[in-house]
Amino acid sequence: MLATIESVELLEKAELIGECIIASDIAEKYRFFYHKLQNDVDTRKKIAAFAKMKDLYDDVQRFGRYHPDYKQIMTETRVLKREMDLDENVANFRRVENELQSLLDEVSVLIGRSVSTNVKVPTGNPFFDSGSSCSGGCGSGGGCGCS
Repeated sequence: MLATIESVELLEKAELIGECIIASDIAEKYRFFYHKLQNDVDTRKKIAAFAKMKDLYDDVQRFGRYHPDYKQIMTETRVLKREMDLDENVANFRRVENELQSLLDEVSVLIGRSVSTNVKVPTGNPFFDSGSSCSGGCGSGGGCGCS
């Protein structure tokens, strides 16, 4: 593809939008809570314990109820997931992560709609995908008609 002045200007504007998002309050909160999540020893232990149990859970899923430790592992996985989900750092990070994702979805939809209302922008969010025949990330290879 040949670089035209127009394409270079579009890329520069896209970089400017990216820089604005990076400098936004939402992105700053995301980095702050990510840092807290990574540096809290108790939170990291909860995440590690859940990840280890999830490996056992995945192994149990291969055999289903016939696995000898099925009930114990299923129960422990739910308990550890709940402990991890109720951790303040994990909850704050997930909340801010969803806010940042919503911002990115909004920007994507605005850019797509500015080109045409028929442009399909798969956000994975039904609120933004309502005007599209694709619900976003369908993975059907165009079977839903979004191609």
